[in-house]
Amino acid sequence: MELIQENPDLSAYLVADEVIDHDHPRVRETAARLAASAADSYDYARMAFEFVRDTIPHSQDSGDLRVTWRASDVLERRTGICYAKAHALAALLRAEDIPTALCYQRFDVVHGLVAVRFNGAWHRQDPRGNKPGVDAQFSLDGERLAFTPDPKSNELDHPVLYAAPHPMVLAALKAAPDRPYLWQHLPTAL
Repeated sequence: MELIQENPDLSAYLVADEVIDHDHPRVRETAARLAASAADSYDYARMAFEFVRDTIPHSQDSGDLRVTWRASDVLERRTGICYAKAHALAALLRAEDIPTALCYQRFDVVHGLVAVRFNGAWHRQDPRGNKPGVDAQFSLDGERLAFTPDPKSNELDHPVLYAAPHPMVLAALKAAPDRPYLWQHLPTAL
């Protein structure tokens, strides 16, 4: 699948905003702590991915009812669904000047991922969090995502790389008072 930048300007994938708030002190502190032990930007990206994947539980897996959407809140509260975890990872990567896009897959509902730019190409990564049957890994040598869409079931990979969260995703997160409500209102298409 060919990934398509929504914005042709690569600098758009480094921007801090309300959601990917990599200028927030909590994001900056976390990024600095991870970067201090990284050998290079690739090593940092892998460490940031593993940090979000492994230390911030997916709220469905952990039973946490809180809904987070802003990267700094995800890092502070240590919870989030796939979209929120993707926002946190995007903020950590952008904090270290690694172009990062948000991207999506469609199953019964829309699933959130990120794509990082290395060696002139985009590489999708899924920080959702591993569990039995899910083994997402950081990789630039072929995707190791949590889930693989089945086209026979109308599942698909969206090829568009967004600089900011898709408006439908962000609206669902912001409107949800808790995860059970969110689960009833997750986007089913983009």
